[in-house]
Amino acid sequence: MPRPTRSPWIDVSVPVRTGMPVWPGDPPTLTERLLDLERGDPCTLTRVEMCAHAGTHMDAPAHFVAGGANMDALPPDTGIGRARVIAILDPGAVTAGELAPHRIRRGERILLKTANSARVWDSAGFLEDCVRLTPCAAAYLAERGPRLLGVDGLSVGGQDESGEEVHRILLSAGVWILEGLDLSNVEPGSVELVCLPLRLAGAEGAPARALVRPIGRRRAGG
Repeated sequence: MPRPTRSPWIDVSVPVRTGMPVWPGDPPTLTERLLDLERGDPCTLTRVEMCAHAGTHMDAPAHFVAGGANMDALPPDTGIGRARVIAILDPGAVTAGELAPHRIRRGERILLKTANSARVWDSAGFLEDCVRLTPCAAAYLAERGPRLLGVDGLSVGGQDESGEEVHRILLSAGVWILEGLDLSNVEPGSVELVCLPLRLAGAEGAPARALVRPIGRRRAGG
């Protein structure tokens, strides 16, 4: 028999499940099986309760900017098209100094792969020592003007006021933020990105499914 074709697409979103790590203070995620064919019910039916910012999700400007655009205003191609995965080696923070050599251009889609991918999503709870952007790094990116910034932690910023500042700097500059990625199986370089958040009317954020396909190279082991 012919061998099944291996898909070149890599799912970089995290599974939505009961008990998944969430931002401190956000409601927990719950998936509950209401009906089940194996129990003799006429169909299988699942109820989901979650915050709009749980797991893989997108932030709209309205999340931290008064009067900012909400998810209804998301340009359709924000999360669809060529993107660049950049490896961040600093184990503590994303800094402007480490970003500068990559010469980020206006309109790019940038995905930052840090130490988070290898540890955040295997944890039973929220990790407080995740790699996050400094305000200076956020200001650098705002000046460069990417259309989308993706990160592999639950937030681009920390739990203190600097985390709020990072959000405001990016969102005020029109940078849409994609958080909660798992880039552990993705090598740095150019990829095709497909990311579509749920169309939550009037919301400041929404859960999303995100996939990437490497451009110009074979996936390791493929």
